Formats: sequence, C-alpha cells, structure tokens
Amino acid sequence: MYIENSHINKIISIWLIIMYWIISIMIVVGGLTRLTDSGLSITEWQLFSGFLPPLNNVEWNNYFNLYKKIPEFKIQNYDMSLSEFKIIFWWEWAHRFLGRIIGIGFLLPLLYFTLKVGLKKLLNLYFIFILICFQGFIGWYMVSSGLIDRIDVSHFRLSIHLVIAFLIISLILWNYLNLNIKRSVHNNLKYLPFCFLTFIYLQIIIGAFVSGMDAGQIYNSWPLMGSSFFPDDNKLINLFYISAFNDPSLVQFMHRNLAYLIFIFYLTIIIKIYKNRMKNLYFSINMVGLILIIQIILGIFTLLNGAQILLASMHQISSIFLVSSCVYFLYLNSNQQPSN
Repeated sequence: MYIENSHINKIISIWLIIMYWIISIMIVVGGLTRLTDSGLSITEWQLFSGFLPPLNNVEWNNYFNLYKKIPEFKIQNYDMSLSEFKIIFWWEWAHRFLGRIIGIGFLLPLLYFTLKVGLKKLLNLYFIFILICFQGFIGWYMVSSGLIDRIDVSHFRLSIHLVIAFLIISLILWNYLNLNIKRSVHNNLKYLPFCFLTFIYLQIIIGAFVSGMDAGQIYNSWPLMGSSFFPDDNKLINLFYISAFNDPSLVQFMHRNLAYLIFIFYLTIIIKIYKNRMKNLYFSINMVGLILIIQIILGIFTLLNGAQILLASMHQISSIFLVSSCVYFLYLNSNQQPSN
C-alpha cells in the first residue's frame, strides 16, 4: 500500500492501530465468552435488531425461552435462573456488539479513504474488510453447531473463527507497519520467519481445540501428563489417526509438545541472527523470545490450575502479543520495499 499524501497516511495509520486494538479486545472478550460458557446464550443471529440488548422483562424472557430450547440448557443448565442467564447473555451480547462496531468502524473510514486516494491503492484493506464480514458468518456458523445436538460448539469451527481473527489483526498490523516502518537492510533468513509464524498459527489452532474440548481441565500436571510423558489413557498409535483431533488428552499432548518445538525453532533462529550479526533484528527477535517465554509460562500455570478463567484469558492475551511480535519480525525480513 503506497499513498503519496502524508496526511492521509497518518490518518490511515491511526485508524488501523485503533482497529487493531479493538479487534484484539474482541478476541479477549470472545475468549472470556468461551471460558464462561456464554457463547450459546443468544440463539439467533439478528444483524440489525440484535444491536440493542433486551430493554424490558418481556424481551429478557423471550431470549431466555429461546435459550431453554437448546441442549445446553436442557442437559447442563436446566436449573439456571433468569438472573444467571443475564450474566452469560451479556458476555455474548458484548462480543457481538464489538463485532458490529468493528464492521462499521472499518467500512465507513474505508469508504472515506477510497474517495480520497482511490480504490486501487486500498485493495488490500478491502480484502481485510471481506475477511471481517466472513468472520461474522463464521461466528454464527460456529454458534449454530451448538444449537441442535450438542451442548457446546464445534472445536473445529471455533478454531477457524479464532484463526481468522488473528489473521485480521496480523494483516492490519502489516499494513500499519508498511506505512510507518522502513526496511533498509536485507536479511538472509529466507523463509524462517514465515515458517515460525506458521508454527505459531498452528499452535493457535491446537489451542482452540484444547479450549473447545475443555482439554485444559485434564492432566493438570507438568512436565508429565499424570505419571508419564504420553497420556496413559491413550495409545501412541492413536496419535496418527485423524480422530486424534477429537481426543482431549491427545490434543493437549499436541499443544504441549508443539510449544517445545516452537521454542527450539526460536533458538535456531536467534542463534543464526546473532551468529551473523544481524543487528537490525536484535530487538525484534528478543521481543519475540520474551513474549514466547511469558506465553509458555502462562500456559503451564493455566494447565496446573485447571484452565482457571483469569490465567486462561492472560494466556490468550499473551498470544495476541506473540503473533504481533512475529508479524513485526516477519515484516523486517520481507524483501518488499517500504511504502514511504
């Protein structure tokens, strides 16, 4: 994205960083919605009329009666009161409200900037907007999986929803960096930064599986899973079947060991950087390492405490900073010339 007008560049930069933080907040709220089992409290998708929350007892009871029809209420929350329902409702409503704000907050400024600089220079931002719209559809697609014959949402759909959210903030951050950060030194790391970020995204997918299946509430020990390295309720051969992604203990095993592999991968990159004296990358790779260590520590404490809500939320917040630092590191290693 190259825009000759420096004033417009500055305005777009401010707008992008605001959207980055709002979407990051939405990811956190979405995580808390999942952790508090609030995601199925609103059983309909009303794009416009659902903008306002219930304003009287009649509307509250209408929402509650709809919730009573789904398996989660019938099997798990059959004794829930209206006041208890309101708690989980507000989490889901806040999550959807932020989604609407993001859609409006991205589209209207984008149309304004289009009038100022033209469509061609903003095509990458229109792609992000399409992703935001698609994310709304995937959000409802995810919720719908828990309305008929199960008491929770599909962890596969949950992972898609989460990955798209991270992809959106990654692309927004990339465009912000492209407007503000110069890349004057070529580094010889080739595809290592991109591969590293790919591994981080893979870990996010597996982490979504862990969250979606409540796999963090079993084997709450470290470094062993109970009394052994491999979960004793499974056989090693099962790890090589597709059904492993539906098994909580195997998914937790994957999440643990992928973290170890990512850390080893990081060590190979930082050794290469310091060995070749790539001084312009010292700050970015050290930042990645610091956040990665914090993320691993938070992951361990989250596991040891049975996925306690505060720790699990901090673990997710840390993942936002980890992905962002990896995007920054990748940006500094990309060959494309800066836009200003």
